[in-house]
Amino acid sequence: MTSDPEESVRLQGFGEMTLRTAVATLMALAPRERSDAAIFRVRDGVRLASSEIAELASDWGMTPMAEVRSPSLVPDQHWPDIVRGMVREAPLPALMVAFLVGVLVARR
Repeated sequence: MTSDPEESVRLQGFGEMTLRTAVATLMALAPRERSDAAIFRVRDGVRLASSEIAELASDWGMTPMAEVRSPSLVPDQHWPDIVRGMVREAPLPALMVAFLVGVLVARR
């Protein structure tokens, strides 16, 4: 099992880097992308097993990023209260900025 963090490896789709960087990059990917990616040793071309990668990440204190949740599952942000407070105390230019920000948020 390879545990030298400075060993040269190739992360599929990302190129050549050190083993520690490859594992950190892999842990930052979404779960579906993480399962499709592969790490190969440069010296002999052997693919590292996913269990080996998970063990290395655990040993080095790297945790996988959480799966991105749907915006509909995010808790209510009380936008009506925020906008109401802005409208009560804001001069006209600030109201225009608030309107434009609202348009941008609504388009996302």
